Amino acid sequence: MKRTRSSEASLSMETKLESKYDVFLSFRGSDTRLNFTDSLYRSMVRAGIRVFLDSEELEYGEEISEVLKAVNEAQICIPIFSQNFASSSWCLREVAHMIECSSESNQTKEIIPIFYDVKADDVKLKTDLFKKAIRKHKKKVGKDELERWKSALVEVGGKIGRELIGKR
Repeated sequence: MKRTRSSEASLSMETKLESKYDVFLSFRGSDTRLNFTDSLYRSMVRAGIRVFLDSEELEYGEEISEVLKAVNEAQICIPIFSQNFASSSWCLREVAHMIECSSESNQTKEIIPIFYDVKADDVKLKTDLFKKAIRKHKKKVGKDELERWKSALVEVGGKIGRELIGKR
């Protein structure tokens, strides 16, 4: 059966009503929290967009696993890839979880990457920047988890996103 514009719009509205957040922001705090990410977050909130930002949504003492729950509850995930993004195991877990959620949702959950002072090729592990960071996690996590993170980076790095080089 062919969908009409009105049925697509109502499906979109139903999906939106089920989501707690419109957008989930994933970022390396030390790279972008006090500049780019904060500015993006505030602009979205002013525009009426429901945004998950860890420092705004999580209370002290809450389980960090609540972050992954927020990925589940968002319609759009925006990983903000930066110089030190891959040095954070939590950032890598978030990106891998985004891929899983997107696959489980039949691609209705969107992932829109921002490449902040890095290139898509860095994220796709075609340069040493993210490769070196990933290698440092080898001792802390198993081979399967490492492969899951690498695969997620390559997949998300291949998506059309916004490249912001030299915008500090």
